[in-house]
Amino acid sequence: MPPTRARNDPAQYDDLVEEWWRPRGVFAMLHWIAESRATLIPEAGRPGAVLLDIACGGGVMAPYVGKLGYRHVGADIGFAALTVARQHGVEPVQADAARLPFVDGAADVVVAGEMLEHVRDLPAVVAELCRVLAPGGTLVVDALADTALSKLVTVTVAERIPGGPPVGLHDPALYVSRGALIALCAQHGVRLRLRGLRPSILAWVGWLLKRRKAGRMVATRSTAVLFTGVGTKVSR
Repeated sequence: MPPTRARNDPAQYDDLVEEWWRPRGVFAMLHWIAESRATLIPEAGRPGAVLLDIACGGGVMAPYVGKLGYRHVGADIGFAALTVARQHGVEPVQADAARLPFVDGAADVVVAGEMLEHVRDLPAVVAELCRVLAPGGTLVVDALADTALSKLVTVTVAERIPGGPPVGLHDPALYVSRGALIALCAQHGVRLRLRGLRPSILAWVGWLLKRRKAGRMVATRSTAVLFTGVGTKVSR
């Protein structure tokens, strides 16, 4: 069916709230990406260590970070998604990523998964991610690159195949410049290292054929479509 809302309208997540934990739902790939993202997060180094999960949605990171020893706090603009996240052990906080209600250095780890390509003020959001990260802490992000290939793959193709995003969920005009992201993080004391990410074709086909419960993501050398970034905040 054609989209009923403008591209990138956050209200789409309210419309799709029942999809967050449906194994074969429209958010299935977000779980696969979350599992991959979690491999970049170190185990908690102290009792009470905090992981801030920015734009946490329905809490898809929860199964993968629960064993790492963090207090898992999720921030999201959508109340409906936060209600779902709470059911999966996430401490929910309703907030705009450009104005986070946390003190400086509040988190040992800050995660921003699949959200930077949705924000309209990237410098403000990156500044906030870095501000709430403690010196020595880890920042983990992933996003869609602002390339013609990325727009072709994620909109023209992916919106038309099983496992791809819902029609209209992304606005390619907001896709992320990798160079700009690295530079913005560096301004705030975080040296970001990028790697590419894509679905495993064999796992995806197995999922399509219902021979696997879930797909999985694999690292790639190319960051031209989906990429992950990880960095440590330097002490000043």
